[in-house]
Amino acid sequence: MNQPHIAIIGNGITGITTARHIRKRNSEAKITVISGETEHFFSRTALMYIYMGHMQYEHTKPYEDWFWQKNRIDLFFGKITQVLTADKKLIADNGTVISYDKLVIASGSKSNKFGWPGQDLAGAQGLYSYNDLQLLEENTKNTQRAVIVGGGLIGIEFAEMLHSRHIPVTFLVRESSYWNNILPEEEAQLIGKHILKQGIDLRLSEELKEILPDENGRVRAVITGKGEEIACQLVGLTAGVSPNIDFLKDSGIETQRGILVNERLETNIPDIYAAGDCAQFSEPKALHPPVEQLWYTGKMQAEALAKTICGEPTAYNRGIWFNSAKFFDIEYQTYGYVFAKLREGEETFYWQHSTKEIAFRVNYNTETTTVTGFNFFGMRYRQVTADAFIREKKSVVYVMEHLAEGFFDPEFFKSYYKDIVQAWEQNLVTQN
Repeated sequence: MNQPHIAIIGNGITGITTARHIRKRNSEAKITVISGETEHFFSRTALMYIYMGHMQYEHTKPYEDWFWQKNRIDLFFGKITQVLTADKKLIADNGTVISYDKLVIASGSKSNKFGWPGQDLAGAQGLYSYNDLQLLEENTKNTQRAVIVGGGLIGIEFAEMLHSRHIPVTFLVRESSYWNNILPEEEAQLIGKHILKQGIDLRLSEELKEILPDENGRVRAVITGKGEEIACQLVGLTAGVSPNIDFLKDSGIETQRGILVNERLETNIPDIYAAGDCAQFSEPKALHPPVEQLWYTGKMQAEALAKTICGEPTAYNRGIWFNSAKFFDIEYQTYGYVFAKLREGEETFYWQHSTKEIAFRVNYNTETTTVTGFNFFGMRYRQVTADAFIREKKSVVYVMEHLAEGFFDPEFFKSYYKDIVQAWEQNLVTQN
């Protein structure tokens, strides 16, 4: 029996996890991973640390270069420009034609551009790929000031990277508080104050209107929505990312914001699948975003998809939502559902340290008192503990009584559960 040739576009966490798990289940199938970004898989979340001098590119590769040949996973370095679904062929930018039996599209994201005048000038760039990092090295050689446009996690990483090289940063954020479309107001205020404390020129309720060129066609300044001109040599465009799917035009693969897939990550065309940042669920579950752009969701999607491709149809189930990030030196963890605004039938308890940038939030159902979500800032909490509290539908009273079980103190971290629980008990007394 002839084994299928499985082509995978994208060598990020989703594409590589798919390839590895297919190989675990099928020792004979031909697997080709295609990427126009880098020859080998690397940890995208470590890009900032390369720029900041904490790591080198070689340190970000989870597998030695010999790993791929040993596991018979072929690597093709090149950009796919066309997908001929009727012929089951891929066309690369150098003219190479790659035939496939099954195709996985894991092409990731690209930085958003919203038609700002001057957005394509030299010195204006996003921060998503390794190529972006290399470009940043060039763009910051003679940069005296940078302007970053758009808050969120990429924007704050960009600011920290530049700050590490003592490049002054002006940060234009459209929202009235930092990331308050995601964070509740108290946490958004906490992070905004912390950004200012680092010496970042944070401008809230401010937008980019235009990027101005110098005589050589490079960035020389921006014009804000309020009409102010800010001189700069670099503009970081970090107003979010969107699925990288432009190369699928005229392919017949159905797309909206991303590539439309069902719960098994199948597209409208047989033998073609999509997963990770570029995939969009056509019927997302309640409270689930149609496009999930997180490292761990891409990995989980890949594991489910590998089973389906290997003859075990499997629906993707991400379980309890979680995420973690860093705002300069404030670590952030979230579990379950903590939206910017409370949902109907939901209550919250919030605690913030009186002098330190440390905070805790728990949301719970008003009627049943079962917990629905947590936020932790400036302290670390075990995912398995928070996940169990939510999955097992523990009451908020039970959770507060057992809160200490999830704290851990690596290095110099300290748990503040006694202060949190004391404030919770005082809150109960006030309510009664």
